[in-house]
Amino acid sequence: MKKLKYGLLAAGFGVAVLSFSFKEDLFLVSKNLDIFASLYKEININYVDDTNAPQLMKTGIDAMLDSLDPYTEYVPESEIEDYKLKYVSTQYGGIGASTVFIDGKLFINDISEGYPANKSELKAGDQLVSINGIPVKGKNRQEISQLLRGPKGTAVDLLVVREGKEITKKLVREEIKQPNVSYSGMVGDGIGYIKLDKFLENSGQEVKDALLAIQKENPKGVVLDLRNNGGGILQEAVKIVNLFVDKDQLIVTQKGKNAEKTISYRTLSTPVSTSVPLVVLVNGNSASASEIVAGSLQDLDRAIVIGQRSYGKGLVQQTFNLPYNSLVKVTVAKYYTPSGRCIQKLDYAHKNADGVAERFADSTMVMYPTKAGRNVYSGNGVYPDIVVDAAKLSPITISMINKSLFFNYANQYRKEKPTLASAKTFRLSDADYAAFSSSLADKDLSYQSRTERLLSDLRAEAEKENKSEEVKTDLENLKYKLTSSKKTDLVSHKAEIKRVLETQIVSRYFYEKGRIEQSFQYDKELAAAKNLFANQSQMLAILKGDGNYKVIGKPTKATASID
Repeated sequence: MKKLKYGLLAAGFGVAVLSFSFKEDLFLVSKNLDIFASLYKEININYVDDTNAPQLMKTGIDAMLDSLDPYTEYVPESEIEDYKLKYVSTQYGGIGASTVFIDGKLFINDISEGYPANKSELKAGDQLVSINGIPVKGKNRQEISQLLRGPKGTAVDLLVVREGKEITKKLVREEIKQPNVSYSGMVGDGIGYIKLDKFLENSGQEVKDALLAIQKENPKGVVLDLRNNGGGILQEAVKIVNLFVDKDQLIVTQKGKNAEKTISYRTLSTPVSTSVPLVVLVNGNSASASEIVAGSLQDLDRAIVIGQRSYGKGLVQQTFNLPYNSLVKVTVAKYYTPSGRCIQKLDYAHKNADGVAERFADSTMVMYPTKAGRNVYSGNGVYPDIVVDAAKLSPITISMINKSLFFNYANQYRKEKPTLASAKTFRLSDADYAAFSSSLADKDLSYQSRTERLLSDLRAEAEKENKSEEVKTDLENLKYKLTSSKKTDLVSHKAEIKRVLETQIVSRYFYEKGRIEQSFQYDKELAAAKNLFANQSQMLAILKGDGNYKVIGKPTKATASID
């Protein structure tokens, strides 16, 4: 009885402490809100110059949220529609064209096949001068989008300049659908391929439809491409995993400070395919829901992951409505894959003195077993079973992209050659590449290479240490050699430059679908997947753990790696 009495006393004391703590939190919140409201009022009344009250408030809110993580954000009423398009819906009323600013002028960039811009024969490279009589000069990207978008069935008048001549186009807006699955089908060698760009509304159904169509071809294997997929709706990720694993499997668990935010998600439906060999492609831009799919399929030994380490976003956000049609998106939990690991890369709870979140140290990573006993690790994203080195563009290629030199030449190429035989097999001839190189004769190709940046840093350090005279000759000789080598960059980086230019050219004829099909010729990750499907013993060895990473970042000899 005495033990029970003490137990009840202890329990009562615990409740009292929690109650006190909760009341103290409420008091601090109330106190600071009063201070903030009073400060806001005094600034608006007494500041020497006029202030923009809504902007002042948003600046304060943004600064407060910046101290947390980049995913917790305030969305005012004016930005709600853009927010929905980015995070929720794939549909909007518009003309089906994207724009790009070049030297202060606005040009049509990409055109979506079958939509008003395409039907009215707008072309990439057309300069957009006015929209419904409103000049675009001085407008920012958000203002341009607001002018081009509108309700389905409404008209929009465009004034464009093409080859020095003004042309008027009258378009009727349609409902523009940006599918989550941008491409699917067979890609040779009996392999099915599904490219998923985002996890917005209906993405689960789109992947299911694509998979059902591929299943009719009796594929040897299926590739689910999640490269450059920044994620989206968690529940859609669970639906997609459910297509490949049995019902009632744990896929992901989210855990938050608030007990109500701790939720386990399991598969609820009958799968489409639990036996077809499966590969998931990821890279450093595969994040969030992409990592849930890749990580859970890896944990359940259902798929082999190929590519580069994923982004490492192990956080879950939820939106909450605020007064006056605004909302706030708040990070409410971390998520954990079936093995129990969290793949979050950056530690936002412990930022450094400069307010920068740093990576979790390797020493804090924990090893977890997959369903079959393979080793996987927490932190720093999903590590692939087969690593393919990421393609990196050279400084000259990046410079030409930034200066729109590929964009302009592709437009000229399309003008001179009205047709192109095939997207899948298109390659730029040596003669065409020579013509492209010649077209750059009067263009600014200046750029600073990585080596030149290092040389500049070395020169600065030498000056700080008063050693510049001692190394002056050596530095000048090195600078001369670097400058000389840059003159041959169009030759030494020819293969890379051709690939980028081919992508631009193909899109002028076959739009996004053609651009994707043409890229298959150079896709090292897809080639690695095809090789794996052709080597069932290697696939089984990896799934058994014979090709598993024993230490993060340090593969054993059995680990597959492709350069």
